[in-house]
Amino acid sequence: MTVYKRGDIVLVPFPFSDQTIIKKRPAAVVSSNIYNDASNDIVIMAITSQTEKTIGIGECLIGDWQIAGLLKPSAIKAAVSTLEQKLVLKRLGALSSDDISSMENALKNLLDL
Repeated sequence: MTVYKRGDIVLVPFPFSDQTIIKKRPAAVVSSNIYNDASNDIVIMAITSQTEKTIGIGECLIGDWQIAGLLKPSAIKAAVSTLEQKLVLKRLGALSSDDISSMENALKNLLDL
């Protein structure tokens, strides 16, 4: 089994917030490497290419989107989910260190840490 790392960008079946529809979309792995190594699950945040909307609490733009393996300018959304690692369709790339810092700040704001 492939073990994913914090900051990896993966393609996954991600549920909409109403849980009625699932869509294949990229997501950022936000769980720690220790958790990912010890668990069959990963914790992810959805990614969207709809960047023209105002970035809200718990969201951030991905500055180095090409390095991350994304096709368009993108943002991490405040949509967190836990997923079995075996459900990951493929690894697309990884966030740059600057984008990992942005993701961590977004998580802190989302969870008021």
